[in-house]
Amino acid sequence: MLELDDKAWRLIQAIQADGRQPLKVLAEATGLSIPATLERLRRLEEAGVVRGFHADIDPKAVGYGVRAIVGINAPQPGKQALLDKLRSSPRVLECHHVSGNDSYMLSVVATDLEDLERFLSEINGFGETRTSIVFSTPIERRGLARPVEREQRQAG
Repeated sequence: MLELDDKAWRLIQAIQADGRQPLKVLAEATGLSIPATLERLRRLEEAGVVRGFHADIDPKAVGYGVRAIVGINAPQPGKQALLDKLRSSPRVLECHHVSGNDSYMLSVVATDLEDLERFLSEINGFGETRTSIVFSTPIERRGLARPVEREQRQAG
């Protein structure tokens, strides 16, 4: 695992805030030269810390008017077929393998409720589903912060 110092975390915070910032701005944020910033960024990518740079697209603006969280309890023999189905669906934004009553928790989008119903009917053969419609998102997905150090947790 790559050791992440304060400068690495400043770089991570800066690219999470805006992955399109010029190297000059990233260098200023980290207190490094442009070549040193570029090298740090390259090392973070090679170590798998930075997995990519992505656009944040508003689902509603591109025609997906419904968002939902779907839990599905799938028996073991059908899990791989379910995952193959989910990977091929443009409606599935995320799929988490979880503990508890569900095998997987999905974040999905649909054009409307009828489209969501069609999607659910496509996966219901793999297991029992529970669906929660997202009304709003008071806390949007956000970037990672530096973990609290063990010594700080124990002292606090």
